[in-house]
Amino acid sequence: MAIIIIDNTEIEVTKKDVKNINLSVHSPNGEVRVSAPKNMKDDDIRIFLLSKMSWIKGQREKFKNQEKIPEYEYISGESHCYFGERYLLNVVHQSSNKSRVEIINNKYIDLYVNEESSKEKRENIMKEWYRKELKSIIPSMIDKWEKIMDLRVKEWGVKQMKTRWGTCNPKAKRIWLNLELAKKPLHCLEYIIVHEMVHLIERGHGDKFKAIMDKYYPDWRNVRKELNGLVIDGM
Repeated sequence: MAIIIIDNTEIEVTKKDVKNINLSVHSPNGEVRVSAPKNMKDDDIRIFLLSKMSWIKGQREKFKNQEKIPEYEYISGESHCYFGERYLLNVVHQSSNKSRVEIINNKYIDLYVNEESSKEKRENIMKEWYRKELKSIIPSMIDKWEKIMDLRVKEWGVKQMKTRWGTCNPKAKRIWLNLELAKKPLHCLEYIIVHEMVHLIERGHGDKFKAIMDKYYPDWRNVRKELNGLVIDGM
């Protein structure tokens, strides 16, 4: 991996075994990444980037103008999302140390914690609840798309990621999904699962990748646009 700086914009460049150069700008901070063919000269990559600077700056400006999510204190009255829907957090103090989280009347998230619990403790309880909820849904979605696409995911996992919704290791047939997806609409989760599974067939994001996405998930561009407008708040 190398770093190229153009007009005070830092661009991460990785050379891979791909046919086409791929450029992407990622939320929430507008990180710019390029994957280029291994045999592509650095000067040619720079020329390509110079030709795309107007687009890059436009994308970064969009992320800059996104509404910033305030830091959570995990106290009653805060608004928290659960698969695309907003709920009011209700912290319930109890003497027991057996913490739990419950959805109440499709309106509240009740967080049961010891009265002496710290912000960090409440945050960790919420994280683990989100992780459990996400993991309960992922297997059926993967199973659905394995049958549709006639391929197999050998391993999958959930982890917290700052700039990516998902990643894929084609050789190991393993995909990782961002814990933050537990807060986003279910169709966004499904789109990311399909996206990463397509990478088991095609590593890059070139024309072949897009053609496969068009075949299996025709509305992927609209969902991608929606998801890119949502902030990764780091949980």
